[in-house]
Amino acid sequence: MDLYALLKIAHVVGATVLLGTGAGIAFFMLMAHRTREPALIAHTARIVVLADTVFTASAVILQPITGAALAHLVGYPLFSGWIGLSLVLYVVTGLCWLPVVWIQIRLRDLALQAAATGAPLPERYFRLFKLWFVLGFPAFAAVLGIVWLMVVKPAF
Repeated sequence: MDLYALLKIAHVVGATVLLGTGAGIAFFMLMAHRTREPALIAHTARIVVLADTVFTASAVILQPITGAALAHLVGYPLFSGWIGLSLVLYVVTGLCWLPVVWIQIRLRDLALQAAATGAPLPERYFRLFKLWFVLGFPAFAAVLGIVWLMVVKPAF
């Protein structure tokens, strides 16, 4: 197998990890949140933070590296056309994802505190959850847009 094929496989797997982990994390956090049970939310959020650290962060680091290497091998300019638009969407995703990671950590900690004391979830938890939920839409839409651009490679 040549370098191009290896890089392309790594890039596609990375895109799949970003899309799949994002959807999975959103689903499990939403399902836990709907229970309003601090112990369940804390447990789920612990796993979500771990998954974001292990899977999402790894893919976030590898995607631009494999993408730039592929573009170089094929001779595509990095900052124009569909690749340039993909990079813009990648930045949008990152600008949403970074606060989401912080929010997930806070949601976990607030749920842990509530579970430990037997108290209900505080109002701050619900405000942060709403922000977490809202930030997920542009991030997920941007990742879908990137996948579309990678597959279609439209001429701009």
